[in-house]
Amino acid sequence: MIARTLLFVGSLVGIAAACATYQPQAAAADGLDKQALAAFEQSVAKGELPAVTSTLIVRNGAVVYERYWETGGADVGNDTRSATKSLTAMAVGVAIADGKLRGLDDRAFSYLGDLAPYANDSEQKRDIRIGDLLTMTSALDCDDNNDTPGNEENMYPKQSWARFAVDLPLKKDWARDASGRGPWSYCTAGTFLLGQIVQRATGQTIDRYIEERVLKPLGAKALHWDASPSGEIQTGGGLELTARDLGKLAWMMTDRGRWNGRQVLPAAWVDEMFTVRRDAFAGMRYGYQYWHRTYQSKCGPVDAWFMAGNGGNYVLSIPALKGSIVVTRTAYNTRGMHQQTVAALEKYLISALPCTAR
Repeated sequence: MIARTLLFVGSLVGIAAACATYQPQAAAADGLDKQALAAFEQSVAKGELPAVTSTLIVRNGAVVYERYWETGGADVGNDTRSATKSLTAMAVGVAIADGKLRGLDDRAFSYLGDLAPYANDSEQKRDIRIGDLLTMTSALDCDDNNDTPGNEENMYPKQSWARFAVDLPLKKDWARDASGRGPWSYCTAGTFLLGQIVQRATGQTIDRYIEERVLKPLGAKALHWDASPSGEIQTGGGLELTARDLGKLAWMMTDRGRWNGRQVLPAAWVDEMFTVRRDAFAGMRYGYQYWHRTYQSKCGPVDAWFMAGNGGNYVLSIPALKGSIVVTRTAYNTRGMHQQTVAALEKYLISALPCTAR
């Protein structure tokens, strides 16, 4: 493994110019467990976490650990795949705060009238709500983990992804339960539609809206957006950001939407995003385009909210420990990729954080 280490404490604003090299004893002074971090690096060297490109830990708004391997680097964009779905939910919250969207009970297709008529049209399709798409509980027959019409692999060859998404058939026997939501299924096409809705509601392309209203206040920069063959911006993942900028997003969410004294996202919206709406995969639950898991650590069970994506990419917010963790990897489509990252987080990285917040 080729490795480059930057260990330091400093504000994430103007970080490249302002931060001095951070020595291991400073990590201990900040409360980090340097033995856990050393063991983590040994684990990576032994190949237990293959294809890792960066690891970053933030405490109280400061980067306290930063390490790069292989193709990673402070200025390198990371394709964390579906992890950046979470930015689409952030954009929805900002659009509601801006008065551009009325709320989560708005009918999604009321914003997509320029695409009418729709295939498989029905009153049930037109009753799909923005909140259904946010929680991945809509009636669209879309499950990326199964052979469904809406599987994302069926979308990518299409000229217009919006056309593909609005024309999808509906699930048979779909119904809302007592909470007002349907069954959960992982659907990238639904997250893409959310971006299209925000774009139409705000009158601004969704990439520019996210850049201006979410990233720019953090001093973060979008390095690359994926797009359909017809140029529609992909809001279901693939946005490339540096590890430091992912750390800014993670800390902003950990601090209930605040960044450097500024409220970037409404605190109430972060609370909504960080509320379990549905059980998802084993040990994982889902909020608004955000995952939740209870991790085991030397501190005992620790609740974390996180962005996650193919390749074993994880961007964690751990409010109880005043910490955030970024792990970027390129182990795309490999067996055990997520389990490997979870194991490293539990055994080393979360355990490197002090057990009490300060």
